Formats: sequence, structure tokens, C-alpha cells
Amino acid sequence: MGDVRDEDGLDELLRGLRGGAALRPGPDVGHVVAWLGRRTGAEVALICERGTVEAATPGFPGGAPDGFRPLLRRLTRGEMAAAVTEFDGARISLEALGPHRPRPVLAVLHTGALPPAARSLASRTGSVLALLRGAARAEETARAYRRKAGQVRVAVLMTLLSGKPLLARRITTGAVPALLDCDRLRVHLLRCPPGDREPLVSEYEDAVGYHGQGLMIPCPVYDDHLICLVPEPPDDADADADTPPDAGHTPSLGPVLRRLVAENPRYALGISAPHPQSATAVAYEQARHALAMARPARDRTAEYLGPSALESLLPDVPARAWAHAFLRPLTEVPDTHLDVVRLALTVPRVGVARLLGISRNTVTARLRTAGELLKTDLGDLRSRAELALALALTPTADVLRAPGRPAPALSDLLATPPAVAWAGALLAPLHPPRRPELLRTARAWTEENGDAQRAAARLGSSRNTVRARLRTAEQLLGRDFLSTGSGVHDLVLAFRIAPA
Repeated sequence: MGDVRDEDGLDELLRGLRGGAALRPGPDVGHVVAWLGRRTGAEVALICERGTVEAATPGFPGGAPDGFRPLLRRLTRGEMAAAVTEFDGARISLEALGPHRPRPVLAVLHTGALPPAARSLASRTGSVLALLRGAARAEETARAYRRKAGQVRVAVLMTLLSGKPLLARRITTGAVPALLDCDRLRVHLLRCPPGDREPLVSEYEDAVGYHGQGLMIPCPVYDDHLICLVPEPPDDADADADTPPDAGHTPSLGPVLRRLVAENPRYALGISAPHPQSATAVAYEQARHALAMARPARDRTAEYLGPSALESLLPDVPARAWAHAFLRPLTEVPDTHLDVVRLALTVPRVGVARLLGISRNTVTARLRTAGELLKTDLGDLRSRAELALALALTPTADVLRAPGRPAPALSDLLATPPAVAWAGALLAPLHPPRRPELLRTARAWTEENGDAQRAAARLGSSRNTVRARLRTAEQLLGRDFLSTGSGVHDLVLAFRIAPA
């Protein structure tokens, strides 16, 4: 039996645990069991709640627990605190650990009588093991909570993007985020290194899993985007300035995000105009456009200042009648198919699959079905722009099932004065004598279905030149063409309205 006369031997163990904490990802019960074996000269094992050996010294017989199963069950159930039994000519001292049932059991195998000092050390070490396992269990519970909280935040975002704020409240199961009580919100889209997103989300997360008045969600599609939903304060309210986070206060995300960008040269921020909760999808698209504008800005921050969306300028009743007639064939498919179609117009197919938890092949199949029902080629930019406009005019599937009205032709809608004015305002920065090569390039690129190589061949220039001009056009028009492609449909429709 080893020398256990040092009553303060646990100090040695605690120093070892503290020194190895930075090297081990979690509490190392194996390290503690091995230390106890060395200090007592006995063979030691920690038997988990299921009755299997969790950690043991090399000489502890692995089949030993099978010899005293009934005794183990009484210990794990809390019917006994300690016991001694025999196994293969040796004695095994057993002690149940911790207050929670079922309880793990510390087993110390010894050939002779266990000295009082060794018994005391084993019992005290058992308390350390119980604390370490409790800490590990608490950390595992915390990680599970953070995962669930993150899933709820994504669900709230996706529901708001679908234009259903009431459903967003329901899915929070009573813990409604303060964001859903605001009248209007802005989407702040932060571009940052992918590894920075989760630490930022954790740093500003409050006790109920939200972010004070707002929400922060790592984008499921673009690895360097952090989507932040920020309530728009009333006109007479003061913005919550740079108050540092503490246990009782979470600062307003708007000033926080601006400060993060100012302090980090690799960050950029795009900010939408304020919108009702039901128009979160519009706000998100505006934030994507603004983020493209933020890249070359001096402070790497840009607010969306572009013209209003085309669908908001068309005559309401005729435009909805056209959209209803255009989309009527899609009433034959479930709403989940329509969700795929909506997302796929602005998100890569792999991103749609990730967002909806389906395979990429399923996304492709549903898009193929939609194209067949609509009798259109969804690989064509012009067709996709028409579909995007129709879906923007019918934000929910319920509208599609409303009674039909006489539908005008799309060409008639696009010839209305508001539509013509919209197209003129959008394309004005590209018109001669300012940058005629930009107008020609943008037109050729859309007519070549967004293929920069074919557009370059048509213009007699290089692919890199085409992309460089499109980047310049992005800045002038306030639209994103190349990063996420969210502005392409507007460009296609504007050229259709103003072809000259």
C-alpha cells in the first residue's frame, strides 16, 4: 500500500488538475483515478451510472463489476452509501458519489485492510470526482442549451423571412424575443471571418438565449455572414449607445455592430431601411445590397439608399392578379415546394438544402417540377426575374389560393409610369456620358444569362474586365450582382422596361 500519510495530498491533485486544464478539453476523471491509484497503491476504478467502468488503473479487473451487480444497483439507486465486497481473493471498497441518482461508484481494490488514511483519501477524491463529473454534465447541458437556442433563433429568422411574424411568436413557445414586439426592424448584415461568428453570438447572448432587443444568427448559407435583426426605435427614443454587456444588460446591437466594424479592418456592415416584421425578407435583401456597397466604403459600413422595390410601385390589384395567374400552376404542389422555389431564386441550391434540411437533389427535383408546371426555364435569368417578381407580389401561399381576377399582361404592368420611372432611376448612373462601357457590359452580361465569359467574348474584352465593370456597376446602382446575385433580377427587369 502506498504512502498516504500526507493529509494534504489533494493539494497535489488540484494543482495537477489546474495545470492541465488548458491542455484537456474537459474534466479528466482518468487522471484523478490514476493519481488515486498511485497515492494508495491500490487498483481503482470509477464505475458509471450504467454499471460499466468509465476509468480505471491498469490492474483493475474489467469484469469485476459483473461479480457484484446487485450491490452496484443498490449503490447507484441511493439505497446504500458505501459497501465492501470480495472479488477473486481481494477486497473491493465501494462508495457512491454525488447527490444525484443514479450515482456513479468509486471502487478501490486492495489485498489487505485499507488504512484509515487511504480510506479518507479515497473518499475525499471521490468528492472531487463527483464535482468534476457534475461540472462536465453542466457544461454538456449548457452546450445543448446553446444549440437549442441557436436553432430557435434560426427558426424565428426563417419564419420572419417567410412573412409570418405571428407564427414566429408561436414557435418560441412562450419565451417571445423582445424583437417580435417592435413595429419595425432593420437587418444588419455583418461580414466577418467565419470563426468570429459564434464567439460574437455567445458574447452578446442574454440569459434567455436572445440578444437583448435583437437577434444574431450565423447565416446558414454564407459562412462569413452574421445576420442581425435590430428593432427600429420609435422616433422619440434614444438609441442605446456603447454600454458594455453585463449580467443585467445587453447593449443595443446597432451601435455594437458599428463599433465592431470600426475596430476590425476585416469586418464590413450592410444595413437595410426599416421595415415591418412581415417584410423581413425585403429588409434582408436590402442588407445584402448594402453589404456589397460597404466593401469599398471608408468606414466599411453602408445603409441601403436605393429606390423602392418594383413590386411596391406597381398598381396593386392588377399586379396581384397577374402574379396570381402566373403562379396558379404552383397551387398543385405543397407549400414546402414553394418555399424551395422562393429561396432558390436568391440562394445557391446547396444553401437551400442546408436551410431546409433536405438534399441538394431534392432541391433540384422541386425546381424542375416548378419549371415544368410554369412551363418556363428556371435556368434563364429573364424567367427567374419574372418568377421573383410574382413571388414578391404574393408573399404567402394563401394569396395564391385566393379567387382569381382578370389578369393583365406583365408588359402592361411594366409600361406603367411608376415602373418606367423606377427603371430609369435604377439605370441612370450607367447612362452616357458617365460610363457607357458599364451600361454595355451590364446589358451584355444579363443578355448572356449572367455568363461573364460569354459577355466578354461578345464585347471583345476579358472576363476579368467584365467582372471589374460589374463591380463598379454594383457600387453605382446599389445592387449586389456577383457576391450573392441578389440584385440581378432588378437589373434584368430594368433592362426589360428600358431596353434602349
